[in-house]
Formats: sequence, C-alpha cells, structure tokens
Amino acid sequence: MIKHIFFDLDHTIWDFDRNAEETLHELYTHYELQKLGLTSAEDFITTYTENNHLLWAQYHVGSITKETLRSERFKKTFIQLGISPELVPQQFEEDYVSLTPTRTNLFEGSEKVLAYLQKKYALHIISNGFKESTLTKMDRSGLNPYFKNVIISEDVGVNKPDKAIFEYALGKAGAEKHESVMIGDSVEADIRGAQGYGIKAIYFNPLNKEKPEDVEWQITHLEELLLHF
Repeated sequence: MIKHIFFDLDHTIWDFDRNAEETLHELYTHYELQKLGLTSAEDFITTYTENNHLLWAQYHVGSITKETLRSERFKKTFIQLGISPELVPQQFEEDYVSLTPTRTNLFEGSEKVLAYLQKKYALHIISNGFKESTLTKMDRSGLNPYFKNVIISEDVGVNKPDKAIFEYALGKAGAEKHESVMIGDSVEADIRGAQGYGIKAIYFNPLNKEKPEDVEWQITHLEELLLHF
C-alpha cells in the first residue's frame, strides 16, 4: 500500500523548458543578440536546450560538475551558432540563472493532481536541481504547501540515480520501500535510480518518447495519476 509519493521537480512538475524559453526570449532581446549575428531567437533557444539537456545528463551521473555545466551550456551554444565566446555578454549566464527560477509555469494539471494526492498521501520532492534555484522555484510557484520534504542533491552530496539519495529521502520521510513510489521524467536518474534502490517508479513521458523495456509504468499526462491513486 502506497503512503509516500516522491516527485522530481524539473521537467515533471515545474515546466523547465517553457520557463527557460521565456527567459531566453527576454535575454535575447535585452542583450540584442541579433547584433552579434544570432538572427533567430528560436534557433538559439533550440540549440541551447539540446546542449543543456546533454550537460544535465552528464551532471546526473557525476561526470561533470555544477560549475562545468553552467560555464559550458551557453559557451557551446554560441560556438555552434558561429559566435565567438568572447562576444558573449559576461552577465548572460548569471541573469539566466537568477531569472529562470522565478518563472511559474507548471505542467498542465499539476496543482489539481497535487491537491488531490496531498489528501491521501505524504508528498515529497527529490531534485538534482541546484539548491538556490530549486528553493526559488518551489516558493515562486506556490508548491511548498503540497510537500512535506524537499530533498536536494546538493544537500545530500550525491545525485539521482545514486541509491544513497533515495535512502536519505526515505529516511527523512520515515517511509519504507514497499510503501513508496517515485515519479519523474528521467529514465536514468528517476526511474532506474528508484528501481535500482527497490521502489516503484512512474515514468512521466509527456513527449511520448519510446518507452525502454525496463520501465514498467509510464504516464504522458499528470492527470493520469488521478486514475491510479
């Protein structure tokens, strides 16, 4: 019997790509990037998003540091688009990091689903996101009242999929494996990480990507949880 539900935050509840896109459009205009030769905000955002996702995948498994992720994602993007890194505004990354977490776009149905689940289960967050950004996102988006615990990898010292972060989270929640489930968008970090630790996992797959064989349970919309819990 499930008593505890652990959610990922970015790309699962908080719509990372949509919030990032809004911020990048704002910065594209503010820094007049078209004058540097970036004639399309859409191409800039698409290239950045691809680089950011690849770098986050490396960060999840500990192959790069937080500092490398932050220093490389825009550098790689500008180089790929033919712009010398020396021309990149020095404050660009800092402005992006400070502005993006203040955006409040959530995935459709998030608040409805959380309000329903909160009445029946103890809800918790397990995030590989950076601490300062994660806390801002939770606060600005009004998510704190739904969750009993917010577990952030920087505080624990390891990232999902490391078993240690799931062990820490369950200990913090006072939860047992058999009464817990993890919901997240990352097959490697959330699903395989949770399953490797011995708890059930639900793959949030809003883009309906091909489901790996070892993923037992997936949803494409958060409101599907209303049918299962």
